[in-house]
Amino acid sequence: MKSPLLTLPGAVPAEGVDEGVAAHYGDLFREQRALADGTGFVDLSHRGVVTVSGPERLAWLHLLLTQHVSDLPPHRATEALILSANGHIEHALYLVDDGETVWAHVEPGTQEALIAYLESMKFFYRVEVADRTDDIAVVHLPAGSIAEAPEGVAVRETPYGRDLFLPRADLEAYAEKAGPAAGLLAHEALRVEQHRPRLGFETDHRTIPHELGWIGTAVHLQKGCYRGQETVARVQNLGKPPRRLVFLHLDGSEVHLPPAGTEIRVADDGAEGRRIGFVTTSVRHHELGPVALALVKRNVPVDARLLAGETAAAQETVVEP
Repeated sequence: MKSPLLTLPGAVPAEGVDEGVAAHYGDLFREQRALADGTGFVDLSHRGVVTVSGPERLAWLHLLLTQHVSDLPPHRATEALILSANGHIEHALYLVDDGETVWAHVEPGTQEALIAYLESMKFFYRVEVADRTDDIAVVHLPAGSIAEAPEGVAVRETPYGRDLFLPRADLEAYAEKAGPAAGLLAHEALRVEQHRPRLGFETDHRTIPHELGWIGTAVHLQKGCYRGQETVARVQNLGKPPRRLVFLHLDGSEVHLPPAGTEIRVADDGAEGRRIGFVTTSVRHHELGPVALALVKRNVPVDARLLAGETAAAQETVVEP
């Protein structure tokens, strides 16, 4: 779905899964600095929006999600995952309950598969699941923003900012009040700086929550009754995950960023050394320079110098080995 904000001056469309919104509006670092200072907004209207209503919505979702939501207070934001039977991450939901309806935004294009799964699990519960992507747009206001949310709009307030579930018909009018617009690349740069994983970027078909530090923020360890719980409990109590998320400072003299999927090796082993991980997201940050998130084998020494392709990289620990 193409955002009407792509007509704003300087807008350059994003590509791939984020197609439909602006990657930037002509000045990537200015846009990053604006978000870091708490001004402007990010158009996330390409993301899927799913609602769950009905008197048993929280009790029902509690049985399906990794997060404890049976007693979720109105207007408190949370994150949750849906896992496979083997504990691999299938969906990531960013949700809030407004007292009558649970609102969730999800990765672009994943809402149909999510809704199909939810519908298959309704049984006799009094719940209604709806795809609201066509009529609701997600807008992100950065932490510290004093921009007001329109009355009656569901809001997720987090340490990183506020996500507004805005009627899509109001998107252009709201953008005129909430500007300046910042593109998705600026939003992604701050996400990487904050070490926050993203489904489909930091995950592959075998990712488990422990590898990305999603324990606590999206996975509640004091609840049961959800698919994949056995894997979560086993890793938590008896072992360690096979991989861990790291933050990389990349050699700033390189012209090109190593793209997602670039193989990582220990620098002392040289370019022909054993593959020990891969880049998941790489960005240019307005203060830190070129940085990235990556998944590496758990036993890689935390002080090991790395190579991302041909680019030298120093790691910071995100998930402890």
